[in-house]
Amino acid sequence: MPTKIFVNLAVKDLEKTKNFFDKLGFTFNKQFTDEKAACMIINDDAAVMLLSGPFFKSFTPKQKEVADANRSTEVMIALSANSKDRVHEMMNIALSMGATEAREPQDYGFMFGRSFNDLDGHVWEIIWMDPAAMPQQ
Repeated sequence: MPTKIFVNLAVKDLEKTKNFFDKLGFTFNKQFTDEKAACMIINDDAAVMLLSGPFFKSFTPKQKEVADANRSTEVMIALSANSKDRVHEMMNIALSMGATEAREPQDYGFMFGRSFNDLDGHVWEIIWMDPAAMPQQ
């Protein structure tokens, strides 16, 4: 059985965040979604738990402060896309929904990526890669 990964992110407005990622084409597992959390499906083995700030904090040891992703980078999440066009499409949707571009597009020929800060400041990278075109070492 493959190892599954669940990335947990603190969000300020769960409904607004769910709407943002819904527009990007993601779905949610209703079994693990309520007024405090939403389980966003990436694929069969990866999900992102979007947690309201106070709920997120309840999982931290000794109730540590939750990082403000608008002020510091606590994580960068990279997702693959099946084409450069899909990278641009997702980026354009994200920007139209209130995201900001995190950096200039990165084009290495065999790999292309763009990055955005979501509504809470978390950094998301959308990348396309052609492994057959990678430089040989």
